[in-house]
Amino acid sequence: MRLAMTNTVAGLLGGGRSPLPALRRSLPCMFAAGVFLFFLTGSAAVFAGNQKEEAMADSVRMALSRAISDPSPPVPQFAEIKERIDYLHWLGEMSDRLAKRIPDRQVRIEFLRTVWYEARRAGLDPALVLGLIQVESAFRKYAVSPVGAHGYMQVMPFWTRVIGDGDPGKLFHMQTNLRFGCVIFRHYLDRERGNLFMALGRYNGSRGKSEYPNAVFSAQKRWVWADSGLSAV
Repeated sequence: MRLAMTNTVAGLLGGGRSPLPALRRSLPCMFAAGVFLFFLTGSAAVFAGNQKEEAMADSVRMALSRAISDPSPPVPQFAEIKERIDYLHWLGEMSDRLAKRIPDRQVRIEFLRTVWYEARRAGLDPALVLGLIQVESAFRKYAVSPVGAHGYMQVMPFWTRVIGDGDPGKLFHMQTNLRFGCVIFRHYLDRERGNLFMALGRYNGSRGKSEYPNAVFSAQKRWVWADSGLSAV
């Protein structure tokens, strides 16, 4: 592909006529080829979600199915008023940090509320979940990876058959995607006995390799809120 693009440019530059008109006509095709090449070799291909379907005990499958099917809406509950105040401060700070990636404020607030709720529900650090989403989909709701992973947390469609109702289209629903992603990552974390490095590798289908976990840990730092213990589990 690179050779073909080089030859095209060389041909356009040859001869006595100005190459600019022909070059302008060719730019869209060249740009598309460049994007395709980057997609194959760039970070999107490296970090696309690719969980592996594995045999699991019926008891585990049933437990995961129950965790997924719980219809509770993402409404946080607080034992003390200070916890609620801390949560609202966290929500405002994270909204400011996320504004460039999700410009619509209402969508952004709903997204953050759901991330916080689903992360805490699964016993996960919201900052880690946000870092994972940043690496997996760059906060794109309708992202689809080259291997078919769906949505914010790049959940593989087979999970809807294993522990859901078999409809992969629901993985583009915000809360459904975040719930599947958090429950699946919690499952992997339990399997790896709390080892975040190995659990992240398993989530990405690159267990034991450092590139993906390190990318998530690096992204996580952007979403840590030091003013309270909200991000800690």
